[in-house]
Amino acid sequence: TSDKLVGMSVDYCRTLSAAIFHGDWDRVNFLAFSETNNSSVVALTNGTLDVLVGGRYQQDFDFETSPELGGLYFSTPYYYGNESASDVVSIYSIATNEDDVMFTSYVNIVVMATIFAQENDIQKHKSRDMPLISIFGSDRSWVLIDAISYSGSYGELYAKHFGSEVVEETKDRNTLNEGGPLMLSFLSLYGGDNV
Repeated sequence: TSDKLVGMSVDYCRTLSAAIFHGDWDRVNFLAFSETNNSSVVALTNGTLDVLVGGRYQQDFDFETSPELGGLYFSTPYYYGNESASDVVSIYSIATNEDDVMFTSYVNIVVMATIFAQENDIQKHKSRDMPLISIFGSDRSWVLIDAISYSGSYGELYAKHFGSEVVEETKDRNTLNEGGPLMLSFLSLYGGDNV
């Protein structure tokens, strides 16, 4: 059952559910794929899935390659692997179908909310300190509050999955860059690895 699934990717799905369903983090349905013939990407592009998580970026899906594998959009990355500089870096994000720009924006703002909360020292118990937004309509003004009320800040998510004793210096590429943008680029999805 979905309550037995764990990982940062799973928590980002539940955070998205909380944002969409007014705090109800348990309205998400998880489907597992054993990746054959890009089955998860096909499921995303044909509408079987709303989002795809737990995959690694790869150049293959940056542009539409065939009618079956339509274009995808990717949220701001929520986790960078700690491979050496000579290896391809694993970059984890939430993929959405490129045909729904508004939903893609919604997903991205939920990921960004966890980072905003971290930068502004807003933890789960202080989620009401998150700003109200109107970009998705007045009935969605609590999106950021609902998201953070489930997940907490990026630091809280990170600590939950990698240990509460993790210090900023040991986060490597996942350390928040204070005072400027994170200067890592990302490409596209490569299926299957869970974070």
